[in-house]
Amino acid sequence: MPRDKSLSHDRVNRAIKEEFLEKGFEGASIRSIGARAGMTSAGLYRHYADKDAMFDAMVKPLVESIRSWTEKHTSKKYSLLEDGVPDKDLFGENFVDMVKEIILPRRDEFILLMSRSSGTRYEHFIHDYVEDNQKEFLEAIEYLKDKGYPVVDISEQELHMLLSAYLTACFEPIIHDYDDAKVIKYLDTVQKFFMPGWLRIMGISQ
Repeated sequence: MPRDKSLSHDRVNRAIKEEFLEKGFEGASIRSIGARAGMTSAGLYRHYADKDAMFDAMVKPLVESIRSWTEKHTSKKYSLLEDGVPDKDLFGENFVDMVKEIILPRRDEFILLMSRSSGTRYEHFIHDYVEDNQKEFLEAIEYLKDKGYPVVDISEQELHMLLSAYLTACFEPIIHDYDDAKVIKYLDTVQKFFMPGWLRIMGISQ
């Protein structure tokens, strides 16, 4: 009877995730991953071309989900503004919701991305993500200004600092491996702390 290739691939992926979580990308080895999966290094190469491809398979779907959520979130805000919804409804959804919906269910992959990715193209993920959101935020501020909102003038450097602090605070509970109940509790605290400031910067009343 032929072997189930999907089961073999699942076993390989479990071994890869365990190895990277334990040792990080730079400390992981193909031989050790093979031993975890119960196969030779040559057997692993039938699944992935190299170690980079293995790490990419673990975190790329999560990164794509994060970026997709962010794009939809941004488009939704502009649509709400165009529809003339009340100011208080503009920021009902925020990055805290993204953490709850997208990241929390895939916490292992997120830990790989945030703290095990040194030596990969993902090692500066949070910096790159902040840069992307900084650009979008500045454009949103100009848009709100044109709409007559009393936005607060803020430099790129100030915004970069604030976004970095906000996103780091959102991500910290998962990086520290708190259970889901604590993560939700701490995220609610982060939201209550940061949201009034964001609303003030954007000239949106509560």
